[in-house]
Amino acid sequence: MRTRELAVFGAHVFEPEIFHDRRGSFCSPHQNPAYTGALGRPLFPVAQVSTSRSRRGVVRGIHFTATPGSMAKYVLCTGGRAWDVVVDLRLGSPTFGRHDRVELSPDTGTALYLPPGVGHLFVALEDDTTMVYLLSATYRADKERAVHPLDPALGLDLPTGLEPVLSDRDQDAPTLAAARGAGLLPDYAALQGGA
Repeated sequence: MRTRELAVFGAHVFEPEIFHDRRGSFCSPHQNPAYTGALGRPLFPVAQVSTSRSRRGVVRGIHFTATPGSMAKYVLCTGGRAWDVVVDLRLGSPTFGRHDRVELSPDTGTALYLPPGVGHLFVALEDDTTMVYLLSATYRADKERAVHPLDPALGLDLPTGLEPVLSDRDQDAPTLAAARGAGLLPDYAALQGGA
């Protein structure tokens, strides 16, 4: 398995080898030795596994969890294709405000690790895009936060040729500047030593 760090400090891409034969293909998108080699520790204990299924053009995010109790995520795509974006929303982080993107699909088996406090967004590039999330904590609505995915200050340059479909919550989410002003963003120093 190949691994590489993204432009957001602590976020990594994991690219497994895919084995093809006349039946189809097989891959292992999570391999603890690769994870330990990249991050110096095994994958966090998985507290919850969640899935989402989206039609083409759906934009989910930018989502993150509040501190204390922010969760880490390990994300992969098991159907369709997704344009996945990692955004550093951690105040005081060496890469605050930066983002990176990776295309995820079952054809590549690529997965992403997002440390606690990092924002996550994806755009479904095909109908029936299915995402799987391994989470280090169970979902709590009172900890869930969002930043507007179309905030021009972030410069995310979403894929062209798609009409963005957003939930009401994401459509009403604050800009990065407004979230910062309201004290909603996680503190990088407080997150050190997390999952």
